[in-house]
Amino acid sequence: MSLESVKTHFKQWNRDKDVMEFDTSSATVEQAAETIGVEPARIAKTLSFRGIEERAILIVAAGDAKIDNKKFRQQFGFKARMLSPEEVLEQTGHAIGGVCPFGLRNELDVYLDISMQRFETLYPACGSSNSAIKLTKEELFTYSLAKEWVDVCKGWEEDEELAYNQGNLITIETEKSVHR
Repeated sequence: MSLESVKTHFKQWNRDKDVMEFDTSSATVEQAAETIGVEPARIAKTLSFRGIEERAILIVAAGDAKIDNKKFRQQFGFKARMLSPEEVLEQTGHAIGGVCPFGLRNELDVYLDISMQRFETLYPACGSSNSAIKLTKEELFTYSLAKEWVDVCKGWEEDEELAYNQGNLITIETEKSVHR
């Protein structure tokens, strides 16, 4: 059902047919990168946290980024506490391994971390542990109904020259063909 809710979400932009389904798992950043044939940093992972008044918030970040607790607290005014797998399913309608900011069960605030801005295209999950969609960072912002870009992560490469070099590598990188 979760994959279907995501496809329904994408229908409004005529992108429902662009959702890729794989024969192999894309549940983790590493599995998704291997399945799609891209570097792990280009996987847009969705993290779910306890917000205010029992309402979750979602942070979408690059695959190589980690939440920085100090930056998170400065941005949101409360401690970063991740939801349990049961709470994730209850709040988003998606099980762990397929969590994404699309086709959500509840209206949740979505934020995109700046760790993804170094890439032209990214690959978020689509509600199941074997799906994804290729989106530009602008499309990801629009389709996720994101509130804003935030800076709440660490561990990713911020060096402009390296990001530029990675950008060049990305443009010549070949992707594996996807079997449906």
